[in-house]
Amino acid sequence: MLANLSWKLNRLRAMGLPEVAHRVRDAVQQRLQARGMGLAHMPPPASRQRFGVSWLGLPADSAPHLAAAERILAGRGDVFALRDAELGFPPEWNRDPKTGTVAPLGFGKLLNYRDETVVGDIKCLWEPNRHLAVSDLAMAYRLGGELRHARAVQTLLESWWQQCPYPLGPNWSSALELALRLVSWSHAWHLLGGIDSPLFQSADGQVFLQRWLDSIYQHCHFIAGHFSRHSSANNHLFGELTGLHVAALTWPCWPESADWLAQTEAELEAEALKQNGEDGVNREQAIYYQHTVADEMLLCVLVGRANGRPRSAAFLQRLESMLEFIAAMLNVAGQVPMIGDADDAQLANWDKSPGANPYCALLASGAALFGRSDFRRKAGYFDDKSAWLLGDAGRRAFDALATAAVAPLPRCFPQGGYHIMGARFDTPSEVRLIADAGPLGYLGIAAHGHADALALTLSVAGQAVLIDPGTYAYHTQKRWRDYFRGTSAHNTVRIDGRDQSESGGNFLWLRKAQARCLSWCDDTRGQRWSASHDGYLRLDDPLLHRREVNVTPGAQTIVVDDVLECQGAHEIELFWHFDPRCRLQLDGDRLQVQGAAFVMEVQLPALHGAMTQVVCASEEPVLGWISHRFDEKQAAPTLVWRARLHGSTRLQTVFRLELNTSDL
Repeated sequence: MLANLSWKLNRLRAMGLPEVAHRVRDAVQQRLQARGMGLAHMPPPASRQRFGVSWLGLPADSAPHLAAAERILAGRGDVFALRDAELGFPPEWNRDPKTGTVAPLGFGKLLNYRDETVVGDIKCLWEPNRHLAVSDLAMAYRLGGELRHARAVQTLLESWWQQCPYPLGPNWSSALELALRLVSWSHAWHLLGGIDSPLFQSADGQVFLQRWLDSIYQHCHFIAGHFSRHSSANNHLFGELTGLHVAALTWPCWPESADWLAQTEAELEAEALKQNGEDGVNREQAIYYQHTVADEMLLCVLVGRANGRPRSAAFLQRLESMLEFIAAMLNVAGQVPMIGDADDAQLANWDKSPGANPYCALLASGAALFGRSDFRRKAGYFDDKSAWLLGDAGRRAFDALATAAVAPLPRCFPQGGYHIMGARFDTPSEVRLIADAGPLGYLGIAAHGHADALALTLSVAGQAVLIDPGTYAYHTQKRWRDYFRGTSAHNTVRIDGRDQSESGGNFLWLRKAQARCLSWCDDTRGQRWSASHDGYLRLDDPLLHRREVNVTPGAQTIVVDDVLECQGAHEIELFWHFDPRCRLQLDGDRLQVQGAAFVMEVQLPALHGAMTQVVCASEEPVLGWISHRFDEKQAAPTLVWRARLHGSTRLQTVFRLELNTSDL
């Protein structure tokens, strides 16, 4: 109760007067709707004169999709860390498969889905309700032609309508969740054959069709009335617009459909430019949400193109810039640093091959769409997802692109605040260092940003070395949520045990550190970068942190100077987080790091009274972890240098690299 009140007060602090007025109106509307006013219990008749045109192709290999369908029919599936869980067929849609909690069927918009005593882990409950299993079964039908897979889609949908009546329960509480469900339904609709699907041919089939159309209308009506606005108008708004846009193109069946289409077209165009900088960096400052929004933009491009509603040149250019940023961040092994939040969301399970890479998949599609040979080189091959989305024409466009060396990608992203340093990029001996002087996140709450100002990540010869540890938790496990988004989980400096920015909740930052790049140079003498942040100017004795990085030609040596400007005394912690595959040996103020194809020596700051230790898998305090996937974590070694400083100080850390060329 007190925690909920504290969150509400903190949330109020992050709002301006227009947002407060909006929230009050929204609260009044929700209470009126809870009494039955303004709802869509009786959807208007659906015109069946015209439906949207499919844009989908086919992958080369059907076996993985057919196997996935059999697993769904057997009632088994994955939900984040739950592997091969017994979900049932059909599942209990209002039950959290992680905790077993069954959420109540009260009015959805008044349900406190942040309270795990009421709903369990809401992320785990919502995930099956995004209905990727519905599109999975439809894929199997499209590939194998077995009617039982189509019938299984009908079984899932009918069970969902029965268990999740409009507008009750957790699956009618978030407009984003409804939007993503509509995307899955659109995929399934087209894969089943659209209005000509054999599911609709009988009298019972017509009843099923009408019920599906009624639910689609209710979803659209709900989303249109509950868009995320003001400080919540981040990727949630973009996802909501995408879902309603796809629905308006797939099922233009109601008088409101034209208005929904016009509104979403206009807002998608505007939000694509608002939420993503000119340099291609998504303003959430979270690399996975960069992928999410780019994926939604790609879908809107393809669906619109197939249905005579193309996106503007500005929209396409911004999408291309976003893919360019992803390509620049991708190391030679196809990995990106796990900066900011990530929830592993996908619009569909298009590619079921082991190790399917969502970033490389975007680049493969982007290569075909934009004619970019550099994207093709980064992607490596035309994946199953691209085959589904772009078909044979996309594959031909991809194959026609040159494979010879192309101009280098940008390495300076001034709006996003990222600079890429190193040597021999995109070769087996690559050294790739990424420095972060970007904003904390987007809008007033910076929901998906982490307190990682001036953090560095490093990969050598395709192996992650200095890592960003990822996300792990969202709504539950507050201690872990606080750690993974906090300063001590990143390769930067923490002062007096406090995060650079002040948290007000799981998706809310109050006081935000402002970082800025002071200088950047790349010439024959190497690369030099300097940046600062003001997060600790709020202390009683204000402290300014400035970081300077000098990378020598060839990147054999990387010198990091942390300049701390203050008057009084402070407890200083310098963190270096290493990938679990690295072997560490600490000897005084020197650390040796052994990788698959390199040895690195780290010379730590020499200061009397400083303490250095390697921490791994500590739970009290939480330190030394990495999360490659949502809701999963594993031990990772962290080097911690601690000291008490008096007055302004310069701390120097030197990394010396030696590559084992015989192992490359």
